[in-house]
Order: sequence, then C-alpha cells, then structure tokens
Amino acid sequence: MIEAIEEAGGRREHVVRTRMYVTDTDDWETIGTVHGEFFGDVRPASSMVEVSSLIGPEYVVEIEAEAVVPAARRPDG
Repeated sequence: MIEAIEEAGGRREHVVRTRMYVTDTDDWETIGTVHGEFFGDVRPASSMVEVSSLIGPEYVVEIEAEAVVPAARRPDG
C-alpha cells in the first residue's frame, strides 16, 4: 500500500482514508491497534467492513488506502 503511494510521490501522511476489509470483526481491536501503530500520528478516516472471505483463505485483512498527494510531489507534477 505505502509503496504504491510512494511511487506516486506521496508519503504516509498523505493518506486521508483507509477501508479495512476483515473476515472476522471480533478481531476489530487488534486490527485497529495495528492500524494505529502503522500510521502513528497520521489519523486517516477509517472504516472496517466484515466480508465473508478475501482472495485467499489465509488472508484475514485487506486494507485499501486513499491518499492526496500534492501536485509538487507527483512524478508528473
């Protein structure tokens, strides 16, 4: 996730929204804690959605991120 944002010239602090798709919302507290540790002082708007499955049975969380990268930082900018 962060690699794609960095390729676009962004950084972690440019993330403004995340969506977490989880297979078991009973794990919400652990997932939320790890999400918070990863982002540190950055506090993107976040939502968590329970899904019946992800692309593989070994996956329990998928995180989608949206970032707003200033034009001056973009490779094409």
